[in-house]
Amino acid sequence: MNFLPQAARSLRAISHVRTAIVRPAVGWSSPMIAIQRRLLSEDLRARIEQDVKGNDMIVYIKGTPDAPQCGFSRAVVQMLQAEGVRQYAFINILENEEMRSGLKEYSQWPTFPQVYVKGEFVGGCDIVMGMFKNGELTTLLKKEGIISADAEGQSS
Repeated sequence: MNFLPQAARSLRAISHVRTAIVRPAVGWSSPMIAIQRRLLSEDLRARIEQDVKGNDMIVYIKGTPDAPQCGFSRAVVQMLQAEGVRQYAFINILENEEMRSGLKEYSQWPTFPQVYVKGEFVGGCDIVMGMFKNGELTTLLKKEGIISADAEGQSS
């Protein structure tokens, strides 16, 4: 009969330890972010900010616009083409592991591609696709001067 109270105390002790492991230090939203924070140097942060703020539009993708190396990157490239975006900066994140890891922390977005317009993070493939389908992508691209105001996007 003494087994049940002892088992309950053990479970409480284990759940306390699990909580300590799962909940990292204050300010980190997940254990993975904790690791990524250590990987983002000030130099890399400055380089990302220069890229993001120095280009009207930049897309961090797997591969290149001419040869995307994943379906999500291909989908974003195709949506931008359909919207009439002819030129934008891009960085192939497969060529630089430090950049790939650092971007995840910088944007607080875990996946690629990542789309930035006029220095602001727009989102990944799922967000861009939603915006494409409901017309918000056309509106944003026109508002920010990425496409001409009289351009008709595919989603219009």
